[in-house]
This record gives sequence, C-alpha cells and structure tokens, in this order.
Amino acid sequence: MKKKPRKKPIVLVLAGHDPGGGAGIQADIETIAANGCHAAAVLTAMTIQNTAEFKKYIPVNPQNFLQQIEVIRSDMEISACKIGLIGDVDILRAIETVIQELGDVPVVLDPVICAGTGEKIMPDKVRIELYEKLLPHITVITPNSLESRTLADAHDPAVAAEYLLQRGCKAVLITGTHEPTSSVINTLYQETHAPMEYAWPRLPGSYHGSGCTLSSAIAAHLARGGNIEQAIWAAQEYTWNTLQHGLQLGKKQCHPDRFYRD
Repeated sequence: MKKKPRKKPIVLVLAGHDPGGGAGIQADIETIAANGCHAAAVLTAMTIQNTAEFKKYIPVNPQNFLQQIEVIRSDMEISACKIGLIGDVDILRAIETVIQELGDVPVVLDPVICAGTGEKIMPDKVRIELYEKLLPHITVITPNSLESRTLADAHDPAVAAEYLLQRGCKAVLITGTHEPTSSVINTLYQETHAPMEYAWPRLPGSYHGSGCTLSSAIAAHLARGGNIEQAIWAAQEYTWNTLQHGLQLGKKQCHPDRFYRD
C-alpha cells in the first residue's frame, strides 16, 4: 500500500537575502528546516554584504512581493510567519497587508535595525511606521538590547519592553549579548506575567545571523504548536548550540552551524 505523504508545518518567511548565507533568508530557511518545519520564503530585499561589511540594500518590487505570497497562500496552509529585514516603507506596508490577512497565525518579528557588522539598515521613517502598522499584529518581537533602546527611545530595556507591549505585541524577548555581563541574559516580557530571565554562557567571538536564527526557531516552534514560553525556551537552547558550534567561513564574524550534531 502506498504511504500517505507526510506533512510539516509551514512557516512563511519575509526577510532579506544575505549572499554569504550567515544571516537573512538563508539563515531562516536553515533554522526552520532544522526545527522540523518547512520555510516558504519571500524576499523583502537583496543586500550586498559579507561577514565583515554591509555595502548596499536593494529593495524588491512590492507588487511582485505580494503576488508571490498570494500564490503561496493559495497552495499552502501557513502555520506561522517570521519577518526579518524591512528597509523601506513600501515593503512595510505590503507586509502589513499580509499579516492582516493571516489572521490568528503567530507572527515573529526580528527588528533588524543594523547589520551584524554595525551598519544601520532600517531608516527612521520605517521604524516610525512599524509602531502603528506592524506591532499590533506581532506575537513575539526579538530585539537585542541595543535595538530595544532605539525602538522605544529608552535606556532601560524593561521600559523599552513595556513600550513595545503597549504598542500591541504579545511578547517581547530582549537579548543581552551586547550588555557587559558575564553571562548573556535574555529577558521575556509579557503583559500578564512577571519578566522571565534566561542566562546563557557567554561565547567568545562575534556571530553573523544569530538574531535571524533565534527568531526563526521561535517561529518554527510556534508553528509546531508550542506556546510562547515553550517556543522561546527551545529556540534559545537551539540558537546557543548553533553558536557554540559556530563556523569560521569568512574573515570576520562566524556563521552559526544550524545543522550541528552533538
């Protein structure tokens, strides 16, 4: 008897392309595959970058972007959505249309303000529109501590998290890699829960695409039916292991090994 074809949860990924594969949509696809889901991936932008520098953001056509998503959704059932690089207002508005149509599907936003090498990517006008158009639809937002300060114009990450929650996010996970602590402290904030801290051993070096990895892993675990706390715990554990097994493929930042094996 012929076996019935297997299925996997599908994560719709809206993110930029990093030609070196450390960050961006390739990082998302690898992460989602490694966490038991299938990625349906649509580019928000192309970039010219490597592990040492970011040179250029190249926007995509918003109509082509929306048409790609339309044909995907006509053919596949989306279980979660992950949003990455948003570098122009036209794509942000297109993304707003998409997530409104997704309804109750969980949405994870990695608010990429700067490249891993430090160059600013998200213009201020995009950040301002993001508050009104996207945040009310977001299940989990995953800024690092520097991004949280920029998003909320607040030095204290707890104050920044409260600001983002008031804007409509269900949960805010602020990562602490950039803070001067012996361990990396990540903190989860939700309106109806006390903050939850997670301490991870600090690893040497710098990594290209760690934020993409974390946010995509959260989306994958939400797609598989986990609740917010379960998805965030599993995604952090997975991400830390990808960094511990990091690969020196370029001259500067390491790539997370998203297919590591213990």
